[in-house]
Amino acid sequence: MAQAKTWVLKKHFKGFPKDSDFELKLEQLSEPKDGEVLLEALFLSVDPYMRPYSSVSMQEGDVMIGTQVAKVIKSNNPSFAVGCHVVAQCGWRTHTVSDGSDLTKILDDWPQDVPLSHAVGAMGMPGLTALYGLEEVCAIKPGETLLVNAAAGAVGSVAGQIAKLKGCKVVGSAGSDNKVAYLKELGFDEAFNYKTVPSLEEALKKASPEGYDCYFENVGGPFSSVAIPQMKSFGRIAVCGGISLYNDTTPQTGPYIHMHMIFNQLKMEGFLMTRWAHKNEESLKRMLTWMQEGKLKCKEHVTVGFENMPAAFMGMLQGENIGKAIVKV
Repeated sequence: MAQAKTWVLKKHFKGFPKDSDFELKLEQLSEPKDGEVLLEALFLSVDPYMRPYSSVSMQEGDVMIGTQVAKVIKSNNPSFAVGCHVVAQCGWRTHTVSDGSDLTKILDDWPQDVPLSHAVGAMGMPGLTALYGLEEVCAIKPGETLLVNAAAGAVGSVAGQIAKLKGCKVVGSAGSDNKVAYLKELGFDEAFNYKTVPSLEEALKKASPEGYDCYFENVGGPFSSVAIPQMKSFGRIAVCGGISLYNDTTPQTGPYIHMHMIFNQLKMEGFLMTRWAHKNEESLKRMLTWMQEGKLKCKEHVTVGFENMPAAFMGMLQGENIGKAIVKV
């Protein structure tokens, strides 16, 4: 009989998460029945969405939501052989008994030189979010100018690189000089530290005096209020996240952007990458090819030890990571 370590949500977050909101527990697992498998976690993802989702989709005492790369160590399910690797939607757990419904097999032809951890990063949900935000929501075209905020994160860094592959000018905003340097390494045309520029408005105008055709929104809040007035007519805004809002105890208010939306005839659309799940296999193969060709690069911020899940999560929300934040069990 296997034993799982789990991190549960002890108390709903009020403002920024704290250590006392989490509790580490042990759980005895039964042997897998017919159709079931026993999984062992290898890499666990920590992502911004976990903060708002915990408020709307979790009860106190639930295992924290999340995705992991896991190995099948026992199997009574012919679809998942012992030794195969999967992406599992089973939360912050070291071991899980699954009936397979929440599992996705990692591609059979996954390249040997690409770490499996990328399956929850650039070659997983964050990377697909970047791709679909550009291709499906923005319908970005060669020669256009894209603005990305939180551009050194798991989604923004991939979005910027894909836009460059498509022949676009890319402007990125990040929260440290090291992150700005990383964006330059990735080929961003312009990048700036939003925390140190004297004026965000002037920094955006300097980076692209003619304005922006597309805006990949990860942050929300005051940044959005300054950026939207600088969109070109018929500009498109893909709203992926709003990390500046997640820990508010009092909702932010205005300025309001309705007149800019009307007179510039802007399109602003929120999205979840699951809308295009039917395209995932083809999309991942395209992105894996880009990675192998050296056209798409990704950095990981790795925290070692399952016991450090809360610290990794809170560090990610504070912007400590460059690229994808993961925990290696």
